[in-house]
Amino acid sequence: MYYPYFISYMVFGLFVALIVFAWALKNGQFKDQQRARFLPLAQAGPQKSVRATRASRIEVYALFGLVIVGLCSSFAVVIFALWRAN
Repeated sequence: MYYPYFISYMVFGLFVALIVFAWALKNGQFKDQQRARFLPLAQAGPQKSVRATRASRIEVYALFGLVIVGLCSSFAVVIFALWRAN
């Protein structure tokens, strides 16, 4: 039976999703809900370029790293489950 591997994989995914949700709450991603519903209707004017800080670059690299680790772990779980099934 390879069900425990998929269950542990789903629990790990839920844990990561909760961490990302807590991070979004902490950084104020859900603060201004009244303004957010009108954003698709607003006309966007020309925006000046924003220089990336070192912290934002590190955050982007960390997110890409998490995506790569997630894809590799997904691939590993599927391969391991198929290997154990034979």
